[in-house]
Amino acid sequence: MEQTNQPNQKSYNLEPNVAGALAYLLAPFTGILFLVIEKENKFVRFHAMQSILFGIAAFAITIISNILAPLVSIASFVLWLFLMWKAYSNIEYELPVLGKIAREQVNKMSAPAK
Repeated sequence: MEQTNQPNQKSYNLEPNVAGALAYLLAPFTGILFLVIEKENKFVRFHAMQSILFGIAAFAITIISNILAPLVSIASFVLWLFLMWKAYSNIEYELPVLGKIAREQVNKMSAPAK
């Protein structure tokens, strides 16, 4: 007896919640796979599409952070040398946010106990 595909019949043997979860397994690739094979179930299609978008965004953020990490390291090193030079030159250079916090903490430590 030959089986025919009915409108509600799935081309795979997974419950929608399992298919939705698996769409994220190797995002965005599994998302693309489930988006292609699932034509009816909006729950699965939503998670498949979200997996695609998440996978692309995560990839882009990873690439950007890999590019920025060395630049941040170089900038931190240069700032560190600059701060050492300022201190050596007897200049009390105050960093924008951290300097204010450092000054407040030193003032609290130096205040006489009541």
